[in-house]
Amino acid sequence: MASFKADLRLLLPLASATVIACSTIGGAAAAITPHLSAKRAATKGATITRRPSRIVSLSATTTEDLYAVGAGKQVVAVDADSTYPPRARRTKLSGFTPNVEAIAKYRPDLVVLSNDTNHVVAQLKKLHVRVLLAPPATNLAGVYAQIGQIGRTTGHAAKANRLVAKMKRQVRAIVRSVPRPTKPLSVYHELTTNYYSATSHTFIGQMYKLLGLQNIADKAGGSSDYPQLSAEYVIASNPDLIVLADSICCGQNLATVAARSGWSNIAAVRSGAVVPVDDSIASRWGPRVVVFLKKVASAVKRLQGQSR
Repeated sequence: MASFKADLRLLLPLASATVIACSTIGGAAAAITPHLSAKRAATKGATITRRPSRIVSLSATTTEDLYAVGAGKQVVAVDADSTYPPRARRTKLSGFTPNVEAIAKYRPDLVVLSNDTNHVVAQLKKLHVRVLLAPPATNLAGVYAQIGQIGRTTGHAAKANRLVAKMKRQVRAIVRSVPRPTKPLSVYHELTTNYYSATSHTFIGQMYKLLGLQNIADKAGGSSDYPQLSAEYVIASNPDLIVLADSICCGQNLATVAARSGWSNIAAVRSGAVVPVDDSIASRWGPRVVVFLKKVASAVKRLQGQSR
């Protein structure tokens, strides 16, 4: 539950997608300058003068990235919300109310985080600790770029490149496995039980778009890419597929959705196309986005089979 809330605190107030790196010990300039966009960072690369040996991760997604690129042995501590992989060295550190003194006890030479709460970047810079700020990706390109950047920053560029190439192949194969229907199917992605969702301008929404699905959140209006819908709006939109990213945290499933007032007549509920997904997988922009895409693709193919 706590981990799910942590993931949402990153997604819902999502602002700019910048990638920041601070100064290194000895005054060497960081390879990525402050406020450099993720796209430019990916182009310029994030080469470092010395491979970090004591990494602290204050983001569940970056923890997954670090272990996936082979930097796990360099990680000395991760925050309390880093639930995957199980072997990660979880501590009581917080990525949302970071305490510089608590972080410093681990003697890090690199701190990786997803937001600059409490101006922790500046505080760590004063201690001559390198910082990599890796905010939520807004699309799959950003997911790939961030994995590559973390690989370069930790001395595992080759493995990161191989991981990204593998992910791209898997995504292409999954997308090709789903036939395009004559009439596009619609989807409602539920982040919370009070109907927060994700539009096609997010990494979540982009995966639905890859599968040819129409996202009902796109027409909700407003400036947020993670809008709060209403029950009435969802019912009126009558989605063909409902994906529940609040299944583990909040116990949501087909039965609980069907029990909501007016929801039993929604097409997805009538056909049983209500798909619970692991909250952490659906809300983190790391290597396991492929797992999420595969789960949704399977649901789409089942739904297509029912309509024949």
